[in-house]
Amino acid sequence: MTSLDTRSAITTTTHFINGSWSRPGGPTFPDYNPFDDQVVARIAAGGPAEAEAAVAAPQAAFPGWAATAPAERQRLFLKAADITERRRAEIVRILAVESGCSAPFAHFQVQWSVNLLRQAANWGYLPVGEVLPSDTPGRFAMAVRKPLGVVAGFTPWNGAFNLAWRTIALPMAFGNTVVIKPSEEAPVSAGLLHAEIAAEAGFPAGSLNVVVHAPGDAAAISEVFMASPAVRCINFTGSASTARILAERAGRALKPIVLELGGYNPMIVLADADLAHAVDATVFGAFFHQGQICLCTRKVLVERPIHDAFLDALAARTAALSSGDPTEPSTVIGPLINDRAVRQVAARVEEAIARGARVVTGAASHGRVYEPTILADVPRDAVVALGSEETFGPVLVVEAVEDAEEALERAQATPYGLSAAIMTGDQDRGLDLAQRFDTGIVHVNAPTLVGEPSLPNGGVKDSGWGRSGHYAREDFTEIRLTTLNRGAGRYPI
Repeated sequence: MTSLDTRSAITTTTHFINGSWSRPGGPTFPDYNPFDDQVVARIAAGGPAEAEAAVAAPQAAFPGWAATAPAERQRLFLKAADITERRRAEIVRILAVESGCSAPFAHFQVQWSVNLLRQAANWGYLPVGEVLPSDTPGRFAMAVRKPLGVVAGFTPWNGAFNLAWRTIALPMAFGNTVVIKPSEEAPVSAGLLHAEIAAEAGFPAGSLNVVVHAPGDAAAISEVFMASPAVRCINFTGSASTARILAERAGRALKPIVLELGGYNPMIVLADADLAHAVDATVFGAFFHQGQICLCTRKVLVERPIHDAFLDALAARTAALSSGDPTEPSTVIGPLINDRAVRQVAARVEEAIARGARVVTGAASHGRVYEPTILADVPRDAVVALGSEETFGPVLVVEAVEDAEEALERAQATPYGLSAAIMTGDQDRGLDLAQRFDTGIVHVNAPTLVGEPSLPNGGVKDSGWGRSGHYAREDFTEIRLTTLNRGAGRYPI
């Protein structure tokens, strides 16, 4: 077993390849608790040899998994869901000590994952093709979807548990085998734990494989994925900057790539909105998991008549959020993932203040716990307000606008296109505005941060491409045209 459990001695985890844990004894690296910097596990430091083995295993397993009956796939996914639910308390603790995840988000991740696995269990019964009309007499034509083969996934440290299940379950539900490389910031909760659950559920050897690596060594693993002809698709969740590197490399290898990237997600609060609801939605959307979620709200644009009342209420709610050790059930705001993240958030806030921004609340840190921060009167050329870079932390910009048109114009001034939200008492008006957003997701009278595994979440522009839920079938299958021709044909030569 490889599960991280700080109640016992530090464990050493290894790679999971072809249904087995690799033997310990090679190089390892420490896995730190982001809150107190304690070592919570030692992780195998893999390289190209381990990556090649982790690609060969799903290649060999692919024909059998692709041919597995839908009922058997369903049984395995449902069992994995049951195991995940049974181990909820353990998983919540692992997420706290490895990724700084407080209890509300940890429980959300577990439940989201259970729901995903139970829904994915039925996707094997979706229609796989269609009969097509043909202009040629005697020709019967079919377009049939078939799995790609091996899908190589990169799983992130934020939302580690549920996003890793998404990276695994979506391609596997449609008949692909998978190899994943978890983030070195959370290798247990972003992949190794999933291998344990899959093994207990009885997934066939080689259908899911996990290779881990030390900080700074991701490129060597990625290069194996890109170079191997066995890998038919790359599935990446992470930053736009890293995605550009991977997409360029995938393009040279002519591999399709699915990208779920960051967002600079705006919320518009119109004067007729329910003020209390708008405040609650903003606090949740901006500060859940310390703002370290790609769907988090980064800017709120408020019509001037209610701006001051909204800001006062928002500041009061935000200042009351408890912060500290994420293993404490009462904690809402836990630590940022590492010192580099704290420095970046602090630098963005300090730069805005130097340019004239006003701190409404926050703008201080205690260790790696950065206080939820609201900034007003932020100059538009401050990085935190520009919308060209994602500040991945608990920082929210609030701006006053004259009307909905100005709000929409400012909200759209970003290269990202993931999520947006509109708070209004007029649902027809909200729906009209929603149609004008150039984003993959728009919520009317809900936060930017809304997630259900069945919904087609995903972005446009610098927020990537590809969709989740059963819509992922478009990304993880290809169409084979098959024709049956009766009678002798007529040919031009």
